[in-house]
This record gives sequence, structure tokens and C-alpha cells, in this order.
Amino acid sequence: MRYTAEHKQATHARILAAAEKLFRAEGFSGASVERVMRAAGLTVGGFYAHFASKESLLAESLRAFMVERQMRWLAGLEGLRGTAFLDHFARRYLSLYNRDTGQTSCMMPSLLSDLTRAPPEVQASFGQGLEALVGAAQGQLPAREGATPRQQMLATVALCFGAMTLARATGSQAVSAEILDAARALLLAGAPIAEAGEVGGAGARNVVRRPKRADVPVSKADASVPASRPSRKKQARKPGSGTRGTNAGDAHARPSRPSRKRKPARG
Repeated sequence: MRYTAEHKQATHARILAAAEKLFRAEGFSGASVERVMRAAGLTVGGFYAHFASKESLLAESLRAFMVERQMRWLAGLEGLRGTAFLDHFARRYLSLYNRDTGQTSCMMPSLLSDLTRAPPEVQASFGQGLEALVGAAQGQLPAREGATPRQQMLATVALCFGAMTLARATGSQAVSAEILDAARALLLAGAPIAEAGEVGGAGARNVVRRPKRADVPVSKADASVPASRPSRKKQARKPGSGTRGTNAGDAHARPSRPSRKRKPARG
């Protein structure tokens, strides 16, 4: 039975959609051809009528993903420049929603490690998508000392993809959110990546000062850190002060009485 070109095109799109969903959720290794075709509601045998290999499927899926995501990430930001553009771009990508919806949002955190070992066809497909994204956005970043607009956008994409990968990998919700906040702050601070970890560099602008002991209020929960009291200097005892006993702290000591000489007894 011969299918029409429209039917074949629709089937091709179904396979791509099913593959993209599995790539997002489980990466390249978790999305087998059998699982992709089952998710698309098709038999495994029909796969090779559309794709030469699983790698070819990933390459085409990446191309389609980068085109679609480029439009989504940059939509409505055309009139923004510089910090305003970076602020909106970072908030759009480095969001808790994006972190928590890995199966429907960006697939890059799930695929980055696989792409480092992927065949040239797959890497070239991703590279083309990355170049298109950077090329479309770099015009909204003015040149500044030490970094061209292209370098700034490359660093922005790298920081966004890397931060989201780490945020999804950590088991702590608090640390995960902190990673995203830190990445946004670094982008908006405009700190050069090379200096971000150097003491005294641009990345060291927001230094948190460790509070001094006197600055820290003592709470009931922190019983191990007693509040400091003003020191009391012991005053030297004056001769003849009249204090009795060897214990200087004896509050009940009575003043001594002058000694009386006994009168000699009368004959």
C-alpha cells in the first residue's frame, strides 16, 4: 500500500515529536528506537523508512528543537538591548518552571553529556543551531571592554545551559534555586567568565562579610555561644579595709573589731 506524501510527512513529524519528548526525559541512551516508535504509535519496522539511524533521528530532532526554541527564547525581546535583554533572557531560561518541567521544556540539560560523545553528524547539527541562536541575539548586546557581542552571547548560552544542568542534577531544592539565582546575578553583573573565580576580580563584587562576634545576636537556640559580659577588674584590697576572712567574695563577712587589751587583775 502506497502512502501519500502528506501521510509520510505527518508520520515523520510524529516520530520526531515522540523522540524529542523521550530525549528530554531520558537522554539519548534512554530513547531507544523501539520506545520512540511505540510512543509514536507505530511499528519498529517503519522507522528506517524515515531515518537512517538513531543518530540521524537525534540530529534532525536537535535541528528542529533549536529552531523552535530560538523563536521561543527570543520572542518579544527584539526591542531590548544590553542589560535589559540579558535580564529577560536569563529570567526566561533560568527559571524554576524550566527546571521542574524537563519533559516539556529544554532538552539540552539531558543531552549535553551525550553530545560530547556523539558522532560528527549530531554535533554538527547542534553546532548549527547554536550558531543560529547566537547570531540572532548578539546584535542586542553592545560591545564592551574585553568582550565582543558574540563572546557575550556565547558565554550567556553556556552559562544558562550549564546552570540548568547543575540545577536539575542536585538533590537539594534550595541549592538548585541558589544555582539559578547565582547564574542570573553573574549575567547581569557582566562579570567576565575568566575573572569570575579570582579574588578581587569582577566576580568578587558581592562579597559577603563575615559578621563580627559582637554583631551576631545570641538567640535561645544558640546556647553554645554565650553573650559576652563586660570584664570586671579585681580591685586591690586596701590595708585595714576591715574585711574578714580569706574569701573576698564572702558577702556575709562582718567588719573586724579593734582588739582590746585585758586590764591586769586587781590584787
